[in-house]
Amino acid sequence: MAFDPGILRPHVPALLVGLVDTFWLCASSAVLACLLGIVLVVLRRMGPRPLAVLIDAYIAVTLALPLLVLLYVSFYVLPDFGLLLPAPLVGVLTLAIYYAPYIAQVIQAAIDGLPRGTVEAAVAIGMPPLAIARRIVAPQALPLLLPTMTGLGIGLFKDSALLSVISVHEFMFAAKSVVAETYAPLEVYCMVALVYWAATGLLHALTRRWEQRIAIAHGVQSHGISSSSNASTP
Repeated sequence: MAFDPGILRPHVPALLVGLVDTFWLCASSAVLACLLGIVLVVLRRMGPRPLAVLIDAYIAVTLALPLLVLLYVSFYVLPDFGLLLPAPLVGVLTLAIYYAPYIAQVIQAAIDGLPRGTVEAAVAIGMPPLAIARRIVAPQALPLLLPTMTGLGIGLFKDSALLSVISVHEFMFAAKSVVAETYAPLEVYCMVALVYWAATGLLHALTRRWEQRIAIAHGVQSHGISSSSNASTP
């Protein structure tokens, strides 16, 4: 079979639109996942015991399920209970719900790794909790968070390809549409693999540089996690 990448030329605009949609979906999911992860950590540490138990149960269940199962449940099962949402919104919410427990665990581990004396000293002088979090905890925890958060962000970007199974118009969905029109899966999926490889490599390089700058600024040695490893991704 001859390899003819020129067959993709008429479909480049549609593929670019799908790629842009993927970036928007991933950015929205990442922001929501970070916010939900922070909320989980705060409620788990400061909320009543029954609420902490519920949060632990949610985290345990979410970590035990594949993302594809959550997508199917959200898109095909919830409408039976009267909850019918647009496919892109289902995709964003499911990615956020799936990645929030991982982010919560990373934040929790970073906080537990901080020197206790600094926080205790801030409490002793009467500093309010919000100021402690913003001026003491966040600057020290950020260098510890970034390597693993980078891996999670790359994992979220790659997992966004699964949204095509619920008909979300993103990059993989656009690629499948091109395959249906051209009957050229070799050329299309080779191009898809190259785009994902380039995008994840760029994301890792940018966050790696940011991580190094923050580590130098705070005097913390940086130990980045390569995007090729799955140590920090689900």
